[in-house]
Amino acid sequence: MDHQKGSILNGSLLVAGTSIGGGMLALPVLTSLAGFFPSLAIYLLCWLFMACTGLLFLEVSQWIKGESNIITMAEKTLGKGGRYFAWIVYLFLFYCLTIAYMVGCGNIVVEFSQSTIPDWLGPIIFVLLFSPLILIPTAWAGRLNVWLIIGLALSYLGFVLLGFRHVDLNFLRDYNWSYSLMVLPIAFTSFAYQGIIPTLASYLHHDAKAIRTSILIGSFIPLIAYIIWEGLILGIVPKEGAGGLIEALKNGNNAVHPLKNFIHNPAVYYLGQAFAFFALITSFLGVTLGLRDFLADGLNIHKNIKGKMLLALLIFAFPLLISVSYPHIFLIALDYAGGFGVALLLGLLPILMTWIGRYRQRLETNQQLPGGKMSLVLLGGFVVFELFHETKHLIDRIFS
Repeated sequence: MDHQKGSILNGSLLVAGTSIGGGMLALPVLTSLAGFFPSLAIYLLCWLFMACTGLLFLEVSQWIKGESNIITMAEKTLGKGGRYFAWIVYLFLFYCLTIAYMVGCGNIVVEFSQSTIPDWLGPIIFVLLFSPLILIPTAWAGRLNVWLIIGLALSYLGFVLLGFRHVDLNFLRDYNWSYSLMVLPIAFTSFAYQGIIPTLASYLHHDAKAIRTSILIGSFIPLIAYIIWEGLILGIVPKEGAGGLIEALKNGNNAVHPLKNFIHNPAVYYLGQAFAFFALITSFLGVTLGLRDFLADGLNIHKNIKGKMLLALLIFAFPLLISVSYPHIFLIALDYAGGFGVALLLGLLPILMTWIGRYRQRLETNQQLPGGKMSLVLLGGFVVFELFHETKHLIDRIFS
């Protein structure tokens, strides 16, 4: 990758593969109250927003010589305060995601056992089986991830092909716009890919035009995948009634869980479960490996056997405690991850970095997002609105 420039196609797939993950399993459940058409509007809005902030990250990355990451970008433009802000929000986001994926995978373990084990035991079994993956070299993890991505793609395609005939179009005609804002936090999480931009820049030899094209194409692929997935789940599983999507929402279950109540073809359900497993395990692997490297660099921990054991303890101890105590926190953890973590780190931060870099530090670069200050103000206003809505939702949850 360091010697030969990569292709736009592979760069686009890198962006798409980073976006598509466990958040996809929460989308149809959280959008069940809003319905299909309001969900499409929110998906399109979030895709556009995240594509714009991705281009802002690209612009900021051009100001930094050599390899960079979000922390160094924040320090370059916002100083020590920006570095600490990025540190704190990064840890918050990645721990929320680790908890969500740990709970989600634990639920699959319980489902696989046909509920013969208690819900709290699922995350423990999963961590015992899969936590050693963060001890393996990154190159090995990369090869494993390729096979997991292949499993993700095949199970998704199989589910789409077999599940299409079970869709009831009448279910898709039911919608309520007043619930559409509930989708924003998880949609933010589901379209997140910006952390991969430094790697993408290196892969494409810092060719800004090629990187920009890869971002726009790669982020658009998940949009299409999510729309198809949304139509299938909302078209197969009724919103109301026993075992429906609203019940799944109340119980904190993923979108695949209620399928067994409404599809008499077991192949469709098992393909859905396979997709859920691959989506969660790829997300879990990516998040925990990223957290491992982040903590190792930030705390100066050597990646020898002793150091990796310490990193494993730092990564898994707290999330496992939360997962065992609250085995139905999957949707809530993803909600906080997107509503606060992604909104601040991948939404507000690039806007602030670009504003300071362009208009305070006067750093020379080709502007990747047109519209000047007005575009940044509109994007910033959208983030503030989302944060206000999410804070209000949190307060209501605490005092309800």
